[in-house]
Amino acid sequence: MMQNTMLRRTICVLLGVLLYAGVFQAFAQTAAPTTQRAPEPADQPHVKIARNGQPDPRFLQLHESFLARAKQGPIGVLFLGDSITERWNRAPDVFKAHYDKYQPANFGISGDRTEHVLWRIANGELDNIHPKVVVLMIGTNNYRYSADEIYAGVKAIVDQIHTKLPDSKLLLLAIFPRFHDPSTQPSQAAVREKLTSVNQRLAQLDDGNKTRFLDIGDKFLDANGVLQPEIMADYLHPTPKGYEIWANAMQPTLDEMMK
Repeated sequence: MMQNTMLRRTICVLLGVLLYAGVFQAFAQTAAPTTQRAPEPADQPHVKIARNGQPDPRFLQLHESFLARAKQGPIGVLFLGDSITERWNRAPDVFKAHYDKYQPANFGISGDRTEHVLWRIANGELDNIHPKVVVLMIGTNNYRYSADEIYAGVKAIVDQIHTKLPDSKLLLLAIFPRFHDPSTQPSQAAVREKLTSVNQRLAQLDDGNKTRFLDIGDKFLDANGVLQPEIMADYLHPTPKGYEIWANAMQPTLDEMMK
């Protein structure tokens, strides 16, 4: 009788341990923050999806506004990209002083990855326009992807720009540096290194004619590679001072391409 009782207690203890382990594992999986990216290929067109699983309404609204802008009148220089491009609207005086003479248009959307820009191109944003130069800044939001995937996505956009706009020139900007001081955070240092390797590959697309590559990342950093808040307050998006640095660094190349 005592042996049976002890056996039952042992079985109950084992079942309790197994049940606790299963519950703990399920909780850990639920509570742990996810860092996995959406599975869309970086070099294939995809509409941006909101958190509710539906197409992002702001993305679609801005896309429609860009189609409308194309019908309003000529575009001499087109800025195409993500929030870093969209936020030129936070430095309107800088933008006006440097680009108004070129009949500019800004087709930047916050949060865009390469696949989203490809969707926008596939859905008409480059149709029936004839900019002299397209300024492309894209790729930072793909930072969780591999370097090969990021490069493939940007390269696909470059190819589509030349296909859709055979008479336009492309000023391809290197992906800007992000993070304050990556030397203190190994994971951030790895991202900086990855983006640097992507930029090195993008530089090879410069043919000296239809595609020009320009890397101005060092203009934002101090001698130790630190990004200061007065240049990028969130260590990703330029402040008005940061946009002034961008404009001044890009102006000679853009002026040459606009001739």
